[in-house]
Amino acid sequence: MTDWRNKLFFGDNLDILRSHVPDASVDLVYLDPPFNSNATYNVLFKETGGERSAAQIQAFEDTWRWSVEVESAYENVVVNSERPLAELLESMRRFLGRNDMMAYLTMMAPRIEALRRALKPGGSVYLHCDPTASHYLKLLMDAVFGNRNFNNEIIWHYKKWPAGKRVFQRNHDVILFYSRSQGGARVFNQLYMERAESTLRRFGSARIVSGRDAEGQRLPSQTADAPSPGVRQDDVWNIPRVPPIKQLFPTQKPDALLERIISASSNEGDVVLDPFCGCGTAIVAAERLNRRWMGIDVTHLAVSLMKWRLQDAFGSDLSAYDVVGVPRDLAGAKALAAESGQEGRYQFQYWALSLVGARPKDRSRGADSGVDGYIYFFDDSSERAKRIIVQVKSGHVQRSQIATLNSDRLREKAEIALFVTLERPTRPMIAEAAAAGFHQPPAYPDRKYPRLQILAIEELLEGKTANIPRVGLADDPTFRRPPRRGAVRGMIAPSLL
Repeated sequence: MTDWRNKLFFGDNLDILRSHVPDASVDLVYLDPPFNSNATYNVLFKETGGERSAAQIQAFEDTWRWSVEVESAYENVVVNSERPLAELLESMRRFLGRNDMMAYLTMMAPRIEALRRALKPGGSVYLHCDPTASHYLKLLMDAVFGNRNFNNEIIWHYKKWPAGKRVFQRNHDVILFYSRSQGGARVFNQLYMERAESTLRRFGSARIVSGRDAEGQRLPSQTADAPSPGVRQDDVWNIPRVPPIKQLFPTQKPDALLERIISASSNEGDVVLDPFCGCGTAIVAAERLNRRWMGIDVTHLAVSLMKWRLQDAFGSDLSAYDVVGVPRDLAGAKALAAESGQEGRYQFQYWALSLVGARPKDRSRGADSGVDGYIYFFDDSSERAKRIIVQVKSGHVQRSQIATLNSDRLREKAEIALFVTLERPTRPMIAEAAAAGFHQPPAYPDRKYPRLQILAIEELLEGKTANIPRVGLADDPTFRRPPRRGAVRGMIAPSLL
């Protein structure tokens, strides 16, 4: 596959799995499908044509409701799926009735089927869930993959602040580990963990050799010259979760968790797929471990965050990748902007922010105050990140908006402001922006960047970029850059999404 390129897909993952992912083309699947009554998720499902999909969910909500569309999906599974899955879903329907959980399971069933079809014979799938739905999902996985292909129920244990309820503190998630098939074709790289303190005191790091005598009695353990890699990894993983103040996304998982999964069940060059990609921890981990990857999500917010996070983590070392399903021309941009309702406007905004590499502002923290996104940069030898504010407009624009944006820039103590507009700017708008002058880095007085810049969507689609300092001034070999692993140190304000 010499022409392979990593891919981010925008759209309903069922449609994308069926139309873009060939049979037996994926080595490893990790998915974290949203269902948790006490959390919020960004899972606004839309079909590629723009209409609401059968899995209609509002952004930042995880409620699945029984509807005519879900009823139709249920009938489709019962009529067209393999009998074990069809009969299981019928039994679940009789037990659960028409409620949110049954709607969730109905929409998950064909997606699990599509993932099995996409896996290679030696491939594996890790389904991440919480105890709210894990027992139901395990039955679905048994029906689709076969109970003989069940490998582990992994417990991811973490600590968080006590909930204060009259129950034991709920501090774990469940990860169901299945394979497409068993036997020699299945990829599994044995991982190891530290020995117990008592074992270390007795044997140190030496390899332990034991056996049985002629009568079958256990012989005392002895040590060999070769060092031991440790104890084989068990199925309870104590990995700290991402603190809420550092999360890019409400359900962000720690890099260490995904790196462990990818290391165990894939090799370098293998293909890793995450069909509920969120902020992209799986694809970041896959990129770091030299795997190829595909990520799918249903909102432009998630795709924007993934693009931002990949660039932030890897910079110029990032592998080439394609983004599929986003507007490619002005007509597509106008169609996205024309989507009805508040969420349609936000979807255009998130997509437009991704064109300039901006990170969206957290909408949950009150009014936007004229700011839709941020870009951070370094342009001197200090480690203090400087700020660029970004405003996106999909409607009519005029000169007064540029003057207001400059006031917002001063209030936010930002060096530069970008005005991204679907309409072409007027001459008075351009003149107003020019009057704001230039930002000149103290260490590089010969470099000048306009403090107010207007970027039309059409220009961005044609390849124009903002005239802003690049992170760390990478073109200067003497410039001291922060290390790149995950977020750049000092670059992210905790008040942002």
